[in-house]
Amino acid sequence: MAGPLTALRERFTPDSEQAPRDTRPPGRRRGAKRHGRPKRTGIRRFFTWRKLIAYVACLCALLIGAFTVLYYSIDIPRANAQAKAQSNVYKYSDGTILARTGEINREMVTLDRIPTGVQHAFVAAENKSFYKDRGVDPMGILRGLVNTVAGKGTQGGSTITQQYVKNYYLSQEQTASRKIKELVISLKVDQRNSKEDILAGYLNTSYFGRVAYGVQAAARAYYDKDVDDLTVEQGAYLAALVQAPSQYDWAVASPKAKRLVTRRWNYVLDNMVDMHWLDPAQRKHMRFPVPVDPKPAPGLDGQAGYLVDAARNELIASGVSEQELAAGGWTITLNVDPDKQRALEKTMRQGLDGTAKGKARAGGSAGKKQTRADAAATQGGAVSLDPKNGRILALYGGRDYTRHYLSNATRGDYQVGAAFQPVTDAAAMDAKVRNGPDAGGLPEVKRTARALGMDTDGGFGTRQSVELGLMGSSPLKMAGVYASFAHQGKRIAPGIVKSARRGDETAGLPKAVGDQAIAPAAAELVARNLIMDGSKDAVRTVRRPSAGQGGVSDDKRAAWYVGYTPDLVTAVALFGEDAEKRKQIPLRNPSAQRVADMWSDYTEQALHNVPPAWFGSGSEGGAIPNPAQIGPTGR
Repeated sequence: MAGPLTALRERFTPDSEQAPRDTRPPGRRRGAKRHGRPKRTGIRRFFTWRKLIAYVACLCALLIGAFTVLYYSIDIPRANAQAKAQSNVYKYSDGTILARTGEINREMVTLDRIPTGVQHAFVAAENKSFYKDRGVDPMGILRGLVNTVAGKGTQGGSTITQQYVKNYYLSQEQTASRKIKELVISLKVDQRNSKEDILAGYLNTSYFGRVAYGVQAAARAYYDKDVDDLTVEQGAYLAALVQAPSQYDWAVASPKAKRLVTRRWNYVLDNMVDMHWLDPAQRKHMRFPVPVDPKPAPGLDGQAGYLVDAARNELIASGVSEQELAAGGWTITLNVDPDKQRALEKTMRQGLDGTAKGKARAGGSAGKKQTRADAAATQGGAVSLDPKNGRILALYGGRDYTRHYLSNATRGDYQVGAAFQPVTDAAAMDAKVRNGPDAGGLPEVKRTARALGMDTDGGFGTRQSVELGLMGSSPLKMAGVYASFAHQGKRIAPGIVKSARRGDETAGLPKAVGDQAIAPAAAELVARNLIMDGSKDAVRTVRRPSAGQGGVSDDKRAAWYVGYTPDLVTAVALFGEDAEKRKQIPLRNPSAQRVADMWSDYTEQALHNVPPAWFGSGSEGGAIPNPAQIGPTGR
């Protein structure tokens, strides 16, 4: 008995060399920490919660420290150099001077001259918290960023104080350093100046378009009255106008822009009601106050004003602010060729007056004298460009810029009619090339029109509206569309500015030749159709390969012809307009042949010293005509 018991006792004695094995998990063994965790390794050891909080605290401390240094190192500067504003010089492509502009139009007024309702309209439009904030509104900046991302653009992120600082003390450049200076100076200006002084400064330095600086100059330019006599409705329009003066100027605004500025005008008045600055009953009966027509600056008569406006709008679209342009000092060279410009002006003048060289044909009246009533009720617009690079070589905006401010070359409120048919064909052909024979439809037509550079706000709702070409467009955009057909389907954005410089500063210009709008094969098929249809009838007298399409709009208010050779694309349009009311009316002589003859006359003059060129297969021409599709060699 002793033997087994002794052996068992020895087995469990501490002095035994063979201690029993511990089979518990590592975390439960003797000597192990009950709540121990694996040690972090690699990059994970830098991202514990405590360390993340420490990092954020350090970052905040650095930002606060940096801003404190900036706050005490940036002083309120002297007023900027608006008083030193220079003229802008506009030149033709050969360097000859077209026009000089840039005289500052400003009359400073005290705040007590500006009606309280007008003051409130600007605050309601731009900065509802103006009377409470400290010059900078963090929530407003965040709201501006959100609106920008969402594409709303209802209220920007800058306070009235910031905009005043930008207008009065700083430049208009869009850089991070300028924005930081703006924030710091705005805080200091708000501490130093009263809200009344800041508001007066803002209203006297804001730019309103029509070369008008300040609310007094704007009141004269848009309503032909002093600021003292502005109504709340008129003040609300001027407050809405500040956001985009050129776009929202009622005299030249597109239908879309008119809707946008009307919406913003309503937004301003509704905000005034919300702020208890306007009685709801009074607001209910308010109607949009249409401004008076502008008075063009001296030296911009004839076609000069249309060319200058087209260049200005292009530079603004490319990122140069209206304030920068109005301040002057720019040398702006256009792509416009003076010889082709003279030829286009001569052709349009003769065509509008009924003295065009084109022969009268059955169904047309190109060789007949037009009545004075016909001439007075007919407006003309035309754009001619190089299809290889999109450069605008000539532009005709109307009879005279000083008498008809709105450019007929860039307006897009008339139906395009049969000139839209090639876009429909392009959509069908492109869909088949990309997706097979069963592809196509209205969405494809709208997509193709947008890809080719057209506005697609209206006229695309039904198959009938598309077939009749009920959508609006401009000669400028239609010239770009047909140039895209001639350039293997790549989108051509017509450009009038060759260069723009101010001192060492050079404006960046967009590329004229863009992305592939339609497949090259589709573009070639469209071009082939246009050569067959256009050259055999309307432009029979052109002595070179040509292609085109024209017609009269369904409402008889417009007649079009858009055509091209391998060297030149030109869109010509006639519009019916009541000379006094500036309303659309039917053309007295709605003849497509009349417009086609004008196109032919100009094309012959513009290319008289250019050898005839063939549309090359696989080249930018995109199609090969046969000899039977070429016009005769003489008249």
